[in-house]
Amino acid sequence: MKSLLWHTVSLLAAAFWLYAGALHFQDPEWFAPIVPPIPGSAIFWVYISGVAELALGVGFLLPRLRKLTGLGSAVFLVCVYPANIYMWMYDLELGDGSSLSTTGHIVRLGLQIFAILLSLWISRYRPSIAKA
Repeated sequence: MKSLLWHTVSLLAAAFWLYAGALHFQDPEWFAPIVPPIPGSAIFWVYISGVAELALGVGFLLPRLRKLTGLGSAVFLVCVYPANIYMWMYDLELGDGSSLSTTGHIVRLGLQIFAILLSLWISRYRPSIAKA
């Protein structure tokens, strides 16, 4: 049963990352306003994060790579959170003019922590070997 849960959660993570990664290429201008002022253009960093998200999605699809991908997902979520802090601190709007309330940012932080813990669970889970 636990193995089924591990596979299901991994596939849901794959779907999330593939969808999020594709959005970075479909509408990069939507993400660009929340990229902190770092060297390079904001669109460049949107594309880089989109590639990383697509790679995570593929990694979660492949059972052999899920443990490594879970760790990579946790690290990635920590690395991109400064963009969310930047958005919160400066009350920035996304490319479509939408923004989050303080409550929305707190919920997002909680979801980010949950996603990090879930990624680490995927990376540490050891499926049992079926005995014949």
